[in-house]
Amino acid sequence: MSELIVKKPKQEEEEEENGGCNSKDEQEEALVALIEHRTKEVQHLRQRISYYKSQLEEAEKRLEDSQSKLARLRCQDNVVSSRSSPANGTKSVKVERRSISPVRINEGSSRNKSQSRTELLIPAVNPKISEPIKSTWSGAKDPSGSSTQASPAAHSIGIVKVKGEKSHRNSSDSEIVEVRDRGTKRKFEQKEHKELIPLVRTSASPATIHCHTSNHVSSLHKRKLRSLSLNPVNEQLFVTSALDGVIRLWQLQSRGSGASLLSTTDCLSPKHRRWPEDIAWHPQGNSLFSVHTADSGDSQISVLNLNKTKGRACVTFLDDKPHVKGIINSIIFLPWENPCFATGGSDHAVVLWSERDAEDSWKPKALHRNLHSSAVMGVAGMQQKQIVLSAGADKRIIGFDAGVGRADFKHQIESKCMSVLPNPCDFNLFMVQTGTPGRQLRLYDIRLRQTEIHAFGWKQESSESQSALINQSWSPDGLYITSGSADPVIHLFDIRYGANKPSQSIRAHQKRVFKAVWHYSHPLLISISSDLNIGLHKI
Repeated sequence: MSELIVKKPKQEEEEEENGGCNSKDEQEEALVALIEHRTKEVQHLRQRISYYKSQLEEAEKRLEDSQSKLARLRCQDNVVSSRSSPANGTKSVKVERRSISPVRINEGSSRNKSQSRTELLIPAVNPKISEPIKSTWSGAKDPSGSSTQASPAAHSIGIVKVKGEKSHRNSSDSEIVEVRDRGTKRKFEQKEHKELIPLVRTSASPATIHCHTSNHVSSLHKRKLRSLSLNPVNEQLFVTSALDGVIRLWQLQSRGSGASLLSTTDCLSPKHRRWPEDIAWHPQGNSLFSVHTADSGDSQISVLNLNKTKGRACVTFLDDKPHVKGIINSIIFLPWENPCFATGGSDHAVVLWSERDAEDSWKPKALHRNLHSSAVMGVAGMQQKQIVLSAGADKRIIGFDAGVGRADFKHQIESKCMSVLPNPCDFNLFMVQTGTPGRQLRLYDIRLRQTEIHAFGWKQESSESQSALINQSWSPDGLYITSGSADPVIHLFDIRYGANKPSQSIRAHQKRVFKAVWHYSHPLLISISSDLNIGLHKI
């Protein structure tokens, strides 16, 4: 008994010592984990500080630039007023009108340019300062939108003239816009990289966008709308296409309060009369490219020329037919120095088209035909490298390096992919649309290859299936994504918002919304719907 009595306290002492050691190890492990977490937190905050410092420097530069422009404008006004005739109040000197808009109005200097180039004639725009869409908006969302119908779009005659022909000025005035200079300026702007990836999922609450007014204009198409695209050079122009095979060119009125129809063109393929499946503007904004089908030897690419010349058709079809079968689902011009575009088709192929020396002549080259095992649904080009992204119905995302001629990365996900869309500001960020309800949109950092950095989506009331006809669009500042839906709403996503649901939804139409694009100069969303209307939403 005495031995038992003696041993018991020793056993308890050993247990206490062991318990103390275990507790110490656990505390040490917890502190190490806490230090790692706080180290990452400090690094993240430093990245944000660096980002906001760069944003501040850019904002200060823009402020100084605007102040200097204002000073020059006032100096010009003083010169003009001093030279004005007191008799009739008319100005005796020409005044060069300037605006923040990248459109360059060129009257006298255009005569010094090469006479072989044609120019685009559009109605003049009154001098204005276009406010770019800011990175954050204040105000509550408009839950219902507006169903007010605008008056039917007025038809206007003729939009293009051949250079050298005399243009008669009317009450609306007319000016020559040189497309090449404007395109160069916008290309330079696109090369300004901004780090947005550190901001992804950093906010617990979304920044909402207030929809002030919504107007609707009849598209005048006879069948369902398919595509919508803004002209990259002229901020007033946009086009719509539909299953009726017609492409309509529109001009915005009163900064987006309405739109008038400028021209209507039949772009059906010559053999089987197939409508354009997808469309893309040439970077110079003077022509529109459309893709059709590769079945039965039909023409695959059509080109709608806005700068028409005498004796030449408005729509031409390229002779080359590199796709071997099925629908060509996607076309996109790549953001590289030399003009080129990529197409992706149901034959699993991605084709790169490069401009030849001859006018309107393009040389196709298949980048790959076997990396996808099903239809290629979307293609896109990255800015920093000659990487062509492709997303397929086989659930694969491929990054192909066109410079070296091999796949840079391959990624397989759990759902079919329907489109891919690079961010306009952060050249490492891109979005992929998938078929997973509630997680339709995925964000990726191209440097991390197969790592998904955010996923969000929406629940549909009218249909459970995900349609490839629903498309997305980035805001000009790269912080927001708009998406169509099988429901009559536009979904908006703030990439800084940590949740996987829309930051807000705007009821915009009577039927499903196919697409809503952000205007790059005006605070405006333009949408198309199966209700055959074009929506103009001021934000």
